[in-house]
Amino acid sequence: MLLGNKTAIITGGASPRGLGKATARLFAEHGARVAILDLDGKHATEAATDLPGKGHIGLACDVTDKAACQNAADTVIAQCGHVDILVNNAGITQPLKLMGIEPENYDAVLDVNLRGTLYMSQAVIPHMHARKSGAIVNISSVSAQRGGGIFGGPHYSAAKAGILGLTKAMARELAPDGIRANAVCPGFIATDITGGMLTDNMMKGILDGIPMGRAGEASDVAGCCLFLASDLSAYVTGSEVDVNGGSLIH
Repeated sequence: MLLGNKTAIITGGASPRGLGKATARLFAEHGARVAILDLDGKHATEAATDLPGKGHIGLACDVTDKAACQNAADTVIAQCGHVDILVNNAGITQPLKLMGIEPENYDAVLDVNLRGTLYMSQAVIPHMHARKSGAIVNISSVSAQRGGGIFGGPHYSAAKAGILGLTKAMARELAPDGIRANAVCPGFIATDITGGMLTDNMMKGILDGIPMGRAGEASDVAGCCLFLASDLSAYVTGSEVDVNGGSLIH
């Protein structure tokens, strides 16, 4: 039980086959009480109820709304007593080319991915600071490292690259207070977002570029998040951990 007596907040965690839900389940299996945040409060509650163990909660939260993030954090602290872990997973992507990115596209992708990571972190950091401990895990992407992915446009790459810079700055600033911040960079992962969007030829081309020869699973990312959230990584902060099957070795 790597997370016994710990409380974790996971944003964007209601999608049944998503990274957030897989991480929530693994955290719960390791003893954590989990708060799943999602735009749809009903889906968040259903996702929390589906987790093993007791005491999990689901809350509606728009991570682009700073007040909503603070309200969600305050609610979790009031109900659970403390927050030890934050996983900033909420994100969206858009398959656009550079010249096709309109202002509203840029705002939507940057706001959810990057602004949401900042706002939710700001909501829990004072509490973690008071307790002199905490672990923040930010979900970036291989797209940030290689300059583009399979689905996300350049604005998605920019947002996920921004998360890497934000993570390192957070880690440097917060380390004296006992708070660690790390990023996970998934490669091609089979989730609800990717389901049904690829032809057989497209899938073959993707797998040909992955030395391990398979698509990643949400559980692969969840395992890395568990490591970074637990005391197994007590001396790790400011890192970006690749979960890509070797598709980007650098």
